[in-house]
Amino acid sequence: MQSPDTGNQQARGLRLAPAAPKPPVRVVAVTGGKGGVGKTNVAVNLAVAFAESGKKTLLLDTDLGLANADVLLGLSPTFTLADVIDGRCALEDTILEGPKGLAVVPAASGKRHMTELRPAEHVGLIRAFSDLDRPLDVMVVDTAAGIADGVLTFSQAAQDVVVVVCNEPASITDAYALIKVLSRERGVHRIHILANMVHTPIESRELFAKIQRVSERFLDVTLNHLGMIPHDDWLRRAIQRQMPVVEAYPSAPSSQAFRDLARRAEKWQSPPGACGHLEFFVERLVGQPGAGAVA
Repeated sequence: MQSPDTGNQQARGLRLAPAAPKPPVRVVAVTGGKGGVGKTNVAVNLAVAFAESGKKTLLLDTDLGLANADVLLGLSPTFTLADVIDGRCALEDTILEGPKGLAVVPAASGKRHMTELRPAEHVGLIRAFSDLDRPLDVMVVDTAAGIADGVLTFSQAAQDVVVVVCNEPASITDAYALIKVLSRERGVHRIHILANMVHTPIESRELFAKIQRVSERFLDVTLNHLGMIPHDDWLRRAIQRQMPVVEAYPSAPSSQAFRDLARRAEKWQSPPGACGHLEFFVERLVGQPGAGAVA
């Protein structure tokens, strides 16, 4: 018969046993130098495609002053990131349930002070995700357009950066400007380029080649042609219905492109560990094989 002391020691051992480490979260930032290139549509539909494939997925809207990811999903948030910043709720309280089990953290719209956050407040938001106690495989971050500090910080804190570009001069010029700043000022040297609203694969490859030529000449950066999302009237109809096209019109050409994009993203190399700078879910990267030091 087991003595009481032995039982107490076993109980203490169970209480002191470390919790099982949580697996790393693949964080994909979807950004773009210019507004109007369909960045938020890409982020929303890619996130839904991940969730549809069985990945536990979170969509984070970091367009802090002009948020609309929740609008495209037909959701009505009670709390947003503005409430988190102002101390009215915890990050967990903002989470909404979207289609296919997608979790959504909405930002605020029409809150000017959210566009004027200090760099330390951007860092605080990123670190707040370490307290989320939920299983996650993927987080898709929808950033604002441009090269403001928040865009750069949220992109730098992801493992993968997808720059959305369409075939017009201003979009190409602004995409290059964003790539240049991410590379030279934030140390982001691997970037995916996604051609959006194009008509043919040839047009997509030519668009990528324009950006690649100037980037290879002047920047220390590796660009990956991620492919294309075709110009699609079904996507426009889905926007009017406030639904992701992959849910509203599953067989539409753009829906198939988003699913293909999600499948290919699953084959990207997993993060080997913490890189040593600010990252989302950094504690889940620490202790992974090959993990580096954390600043």
